[in-house]
Amino acid sequence: MALNSEDEQAEDYLFKIVLIGDSAVGKSNLLARFARDEFYPNSKSTIGVEFQTQKLNIDGKEIKAQIWDTAGQERFRAVTSAYYRGAVGALLVYDISRHQTFDSVGRWLNELHTHSDMNVITVLVGNKSDLKDAREVSPAEGKTLAEAQGLFFMETSALDSSNVAAAFQTVVKEIYGVLKRKVVASQEVNKQDPEWLGNGKTVVLDGEGKSEEDVPPRKSRCCGT
Repeated sequence: MALNSEDEQAEDYLFKIVLIGDSAVGKSNLLARFARDEFYPNSKSTIGVEFQTQKLNIDGKEIKAQIWDTAGQERFRAVTSAYYRGAVGALLVYDISRHQTFDSVGRWLNELHTHSDMNVITVLVGNKSDLKDAREVSPAEGKTLAEAQGLFFMETSALDSSNVAAAFQTVVKEIYGVLKRKVVASQEVNKQDPEWLGNGKTVVLDGEGKSEEDVPPRKSRCCGT
């Protein structure tokens, strides 16, 4: 994902973020709640791929988050490689009332890392936190898995809006933080080598050519439940 800027123009950022997880965990309703403040109690499974673009302002910069949603069923997995291509962020969603969707988290992480960069900013999302009486996955289980995998963690409810905006904002802010560090690194290169062709105007977030200082250490990054 690239940043193109002009000296006298505001910088625009476009981040591709993917929603992944088993079918019927509420991915589409999370996106509907965040993008349009809507909720569909009888929504059907997503067929194919769709996306919404939302604008956020971070540190005075306009961030455009292009959020992609696709079906979790196995029969739609043919779209996998194209779906993940260029993604710099992901929300990996499970349903707190169905432990089997939590058990699938490892498989989804493997797929994410197979088809995209290992350093994709990922938030583990335990959705449907409003279903307290039907809970099968505790917040502690979610936090423990997030800590083990170096993920952010948050519980949400698309029904009552709890933490929905915070989940999307977290992934966007963290991507922006990585980008800022890369901009600073490129400026340092410019100081050392004024003939460097990049001139600090293009920054690419991908898995190629990263030095150790480009990538923050993987660690526990749990957020509020």
